[in-house]
Amino acid sequence: MTRRRRIAGLVVALAVTSLAAGIGGLATRPAVGTWYQDLRKPSWTPPDWVFGPVWTILYTTMAVAAWLVWRAGPRPGVRAALVLYAVQLALNAAWSPLFFGLRMPGAALVALAALWLAVGATTAVFWRVSRPAGALLLPYLAWATFAGALNLAIWRLNG
Repeated sequence: MTRRRRIAGLVVALAVTSLAAGIGGLATRPAVGTWYQDLRKPSWTPPDWVFGPVWTILYTTMAVAAWLVWRAGPRPGVRAALVLYAVQLALNAAWSPLFFGLRMPGAALVALAALWLAVGATTAVFWRVSRPAGALLLPYLAWATFAGALNLAIWRLNG
């Protein structure tokens, strides 16, 4: 594979992943300073400023992980791994509109449970194709776990 093709693949992975991030951002921004501020939240909720840097790092590592799997080329498991990646990315993009846009923490929790399963499956399949790719998804899986606990607590506190 040529250097140009590898770079193009990375750009595509970053662009596709950034699209999911952008969808989430569009739904989140209007609610953060209003509705979200008025919710009861557990004492262990991070300050609002933490979420932007964390998600920037996670989206970047997700894209690099997908790129590493894509670079593995036409071998068993690559196509399935990239399909799973797309599924988890779609679920990721759906969470913010449900939670922030529609203000439905319960529905968002259901989407987050599906997302957590998809991220876990994607991590496992990525690991089989490329250990570095699988390792890059571990912080995302950890954050999705934390996000699930936070979403559940907010839903319970405000339901």
